[in-house]
Order: sequence, then C-alpha cells, then structure tokens
Amino acid sequence: MPLVSHNGMPAFRSLQSEGKIVLEPDRAQHQDIRELHIGLLNMMPDAAIKATERQFFRLVGDSNPIAQFYMHPFTLKELQRGPETQAHLDQYYESFEQIRADGLDALIITGANVTHTDLSREPFWEPLIEVIDWALENVTSTLCSCLATHAVLHFRYNLKRYPLPAKRWGVFKHQVKNKKHPLVSDVNTCFDVPHSRFNEISREQLEGAGLHILVDSEEAGPNLAVSEDGMRVVFLQGHPEYDTISLLKEYKREVINYAMGVRNDYPPLPSNYLQQQEQEILDDYRLQLDAAITAGTPLPEFPESLVTHYIDNTWRDTARAVVGNWMGTIYQVTHSSRKGLFMEGINPLDPLELGWQNVVK
Repeated sequence: MPLVSHNGMPAFRSLQSEGKIVLEPDRAQHQDIRELHIGLLNMMPDAAIKATERQFFRLVGDSNPIAQFYMHPFTLKELQRGPETQAHLDQYYESFEQIRADGLDALIITGANVTHTDLSREPFWEPLIEVIDWALENVTSTLCSCLATHAVLHFRYNLKRYPLPAKRWGVFKHQVKNKKHPLVSDVNTCFDVPHSRFNEISREQLEGAGLHILVDSEEAGPNLAVSEDGMRVVFLQGHPEYDTISLLKEYKREVINYAMGVRNDYPPLPSNYLQQQEQEILDDYRLQLDAAITAGTPLPEFPESLVTHYIDNTWRDTARAVVGNWMGTIYQVTHSSRKGLFMEGINPLDPLELGWQNVVK
C-alpha cells in the first residue's frame, strides 16, 4: 500500500515515475488508514546511497498490508561523505537521536563498504552497535542486509565471517527450507537472489548459534535466516532489493577501475546474470578496451544501453512477497500509535506472546 512523501525526498518522485502509489502528506492525513513507521539506516557509499533508498522504499511500498508507510532514513556520522551526498543527507535524513525519540515499527539496516578484515575496526562499529542495541529493545523487528548481517552476527553472536575463495557475484538459485515460517509463507519454493560479497557466514555457524535458516542455496550459501526467537532480527546475505541493472552497474564500475589501473585484472562477468548475446557484447567490448589501452587511444564507451534492455529480473516478485510478509507480521503485532508501538496486553520482547516460537520448530 502507499508510501507517504512526508519529507519530499527525490526517491519518492522516482518511484512515482515507475507508477508506484505515493501519497502527499495532506492527502494521507485525511485517510483513515493505519500508519507504519519504518527506519532505514543507510550505510551505503555515496555512489549507491540514493539507489539504495529507492530500492528499499520500493519493496516496502509494494508490500501487502493496508497501511501508510512513513520511511525514516538516517545514517551514521562516522561514515565519510562527499559534499553533494552530505547536502542530501542534511536535507532529507533524520538523526538517530530523533529516530530514538519518536520510535519505529520496524528497521532496515543496509550494507556498507569496509576497509578492514576485522569489522570491529571499522569507524561505524560502535555507533552501529548502539543502534542495534536500541532496536532490539524498542523495535518489533529489524532486517539486516549483507554487511549489516555480518556485523550483527559478529557482535551479538560472536560469529565471524570468513573470506570466500572468490567474490560471490551474480544471481543464484535458492530454496525455501522452512515453509511454515510467515516470512516465506506462500512464496515460490525455489527462486533467484542476487549476491555481491567477498565474505560469508556459513550454515553451520548460523545453526550452531541457534539461528534458523529459512532460505538456502547449494551454490551461494544461506541467504535468509532469523533470530532464535523467530523474527526479532531478520538476516540477509544477498541483495533481493537490487534493481535489474544493479549488477551491471557494479560490473561497469569494476571495468572502469581496470581501465584506470585501479585493479590489475579484468573483472569476471556476474554469474547466471546475462544471456549469451549480452556476454558476447561485453566480451567484444573488452577486446576494444584492451586495444585502446595498448594503443594509448581514447577508451570506447561502455555498451550499457546495448545490454540493459535484455537483462531479466528473476528475483523481484519473491523479494516483494517476503518483505510483504514481514510488513504483514509487523502490522499485526504493533499498535497504531508510533510512540505506543505495541499492541496492548502483549510484550513485544517476548516471542512466546507473539507466537513466533511456533514458526521455527
């Protein structure tokens, strides 16, 4: 149901251009519909920060409950930003202090770029712990994406990610492992998920910590898991929020890095992502690029427009369904008041009262 453009972010106009329903605040205030307030802790680098807003806003806006969704983006001041991105944050983002004072029904935490093997050495480590500790005591459910999953598993469960032999990059088949859990109720039992990461938490680590794997892949490893109580924390290792061309954009960035000498090797194509025709176009471009570098002539333009039209999106419908189930569960157990977030008569911190213990057995 509808997003509410309560802060005028450009992401709302972008989603309207896609045909999504976005309500202006005046209209939203005159409708007798429940509100849900969703936080987005956006830790992505400058180049991806606006796309990440749009991707997660879209998934929430496409979910099923009859509610008006107010999105509350915020970030961590310890993450360095360029002038343009900082201006965007200053205009549209809220502070964590404001978020904490007003409360949330649910929280999404994105991935981030890192520079250390040990996540505890990252500048965002302590501030992120503060957000997570607050959320676990005050927010019905928190969804962690990619790097955020690894960080939370590190400091809450002492599960340290390990490096993969090569970057896990592409679109991979996954299977539902617990069909009774409400997050995967009535979704396809086999579906695709994009991945883009150098590290992993294994199924053995997750199960050893008492966590529950809901979606797994023989090739790509576990993708979707939940905390031992059933849904207080939702862990994702993949990127179901990705746009159709997100992996192509990443590939283009790495090709440019190669052309500029930032990386020594030519990047491989993302696995299971492109058809034969698109692969041939990009292989031909590689030959042209190497020839231009050798000859010292102007570099050819990356053939993005020739490839984009033919890429299939094989993951978005299931991503919508999973996020819709997540929002539906939160809708059922939260109160209509933003500051009185939880239904009277139940303790939101007790999974037994919410009935979540029944879905992980």
